Amino acid sequence: MPDFWRSSGYGLLAFTPAGRLAVSDDFLRSFLLRPELSPLPESDDRERALHRSLQVDPRRGVRDAEIAAIADADARDNYRIWLRFRNRLISAPDLESAYVALFQGDGVDVPPLFVQQLTQVLLRHVLTESAAPMEARVAEMLFRAQRVSVLADGAVMAADVETVERYATTGGFGSLGELLAQNRTPTRTIDLDVLSEDNATAYWDRDEQYDFAVSLNRGGGALEGLCRLLERWIAHFLGAEVAIRPRPGIEDARWVWHVGLDAEASALLNDLYNRVEVSDERMERLLCLFELTFAEASDMLPSIAGRSVYLGMAMDRDHRLKLKPQNLLLNLPLARPQ
Repeated sequence: MPDFWRSSGYGLLAFTPAGRLAVSDDFLRSFLLRPELSPLPESDDRERALHRSLQVDPRRGVRDAEIAAIADADARDNYRIWLRFRNRLISAPDLESAYVALFQGDGVDVPPLFVQQLTQVLLRHVLTESAAPMEARVAEMLFRAQRVSVLADGAVMAADVETVERYATTGGFGSLGELLAQNRTPTRTIDLDVLSEDNATAYWDRDEQYDFAVSLNRGGGALEGLCRLLERWIAHFLGAEVAIRPRPGIEDARWVWHVGLDAEASALLNDLYNRVEVSDERMERLLCLFELTFAEASDMLPSIAGRSVYLGMAMDRDHRLKLKPQNLLLNLPLARPQ
């Protein structure tokens, strides 16, 4: 299989002896190429000098006076945000530790775009070179929002939100399609391909187009692929072996622990656990339940060792699915702190 998600910056990272990711100077430099930090034609000399110096040494200390001297307020803000993010990366022993630390304390203080990129890079590392196309596609769900459609035949389909919105605006024809749409000129309808065993290898040629839809129905490859991916995600970060499988419901008189894979599912599971009445409309937004079991009961809190942990995945009122894989790193009932 070819390399995939190359624009994520994964190829710029190094590896620690423990098999984790080490932040390299080239990885830090890649952020300086982003439009938010690259100098514009109207940028002043101080901004250009700062940018050049950071390209030479992306780890160097930057005094606040250097930032304050930049004339453009947006540029000042962008540098302060990036430097705070950079400092988080270089002060941690590895990228995994820096990632988890983003969600601890007073909350995330960096832009969502940075969080999404780190999530993608870490998923790429977890997937390794042995990734199956379906595993890579469902991994997209952990760093890119999905639009969920429930079809008349009961099929539950997920497609990338940005891709769906782009096609809705342009019909898949880029700026030309946008111009046609503005003039109300009909464009041909483009249906996204659904990833399956028959076309799976085509994913590697389109891995950064994010234009494959997947079925989220039980018994399909996507949910199974998601289970295997989450198992590997937990093993990599937490060193715990778990098994995850889809479940039609929670029929467990000893239900003691649950984790929502997104904000909607977290709220819904909390209400169900606390016996709060849940409307039919909210229940219909619940896309899937999973049961997680630990291979070693000693990895769990002693008070609930051997019990199942239930996971939920739900779309919001706008049929969007925004998964938060960090929830599994922060909220599992581990016997040892991480």
